[in-house]
Amino acid sequence: MSAMDTQWLDVQYNNRARIPDHAALFERWREASGLARQGSPGALLNQAYGEHPDERLDVFPSSQPGAPILVFIHGGYWRSLSKDDHSFVAPALVQAGATVVLPEYSLCPAVSIEQIALQMAQALAWVYRHASDWGGDPKRIVVAGHSAGGHLAAMLLCCRWRDLGTDLPPQLVHGGLSISGLFDLEPLRHTPFLKDDLRLTPASVKRLSPAFFPRPKRPLMAVVGVEESEEFLRQNLLIRHQWGPSAVPICETLPYCHHLNIVNGLADPASRLHHLALRLLGLV
Repeated sequence: MSAMDTQWLDVQYNNRARIPDHAALFERWREASGLARQGSPGALLNQAYGEHPDERLDVFPSSQPGAPILVFIHGGYWRSLSKDDHSFVAPALVQAGATVVLPEYSLCPAVSIEQIALQMAQALAWVYRHASDWGGDPKRIVVAGHSAGGHLAAMLLCCRWRDLGTDLPPQLVHGGLSISGLFDLEPLRHTPFLKDDLRLTPASVKRLSPAFFPRPKRPLMAVVGVEESEEFLRQNLLIRHQWGPSAVPICETLPYCHHLNIVNGLADPASRLHHLALRLLGLV
């Protein structure tokens, strides 16, 4: 691959470079997330779903018994950001009747993307096993994720849950919402600003590109911002093309959104993204 090609990949995938006010946006997320935690006295913070210190999650329970559960997985190219930056997505969804769970995961390059995917599967298994402890319905678990989190959401739809535990149902996750997700990781193997941290190989790309997996039995909604790069627009269309409209019933480009501000819609009851999340949860 030529230097010109790799430079093009950097332009396509380096979202912070594309969004000049990204630092201010991240700071607003952190502030809103701190307020969300302060305003949620019933939240169960930093619950251990595994033995590693990173294997923690936050639960924002609904006041409604038997509430559906949305697990939100943050982005950051598997190498940055935190669940603590994203608590702001929870209050509006809780108000609408959902329980919201935000898991943490270890970051590249300390771990591989394969290890992160397994951590998220372990987190979902923990949610299933403990849902009734905080009034959630283990039979109504859905997963949403942004960017790298969107990739992980798609991976979880394809998980062989019985391999993780005989007590787990074959279809633990009942639907997914990918927000600006990544489904073909081959370009990232060559992207200069990412490749040293992600350490992808041809074999790991094959194991980690859900676009080329058999289509799952549960639906994935896939959305992307209209102001995103050609590659992110392509990735969003790719999953519909590969899995088909029965597996990807929603494949949309959301107006006025770039790669970061698109996430704000989850916290806005008037937004299309919030409506899709409630639809996935069976709340509309």
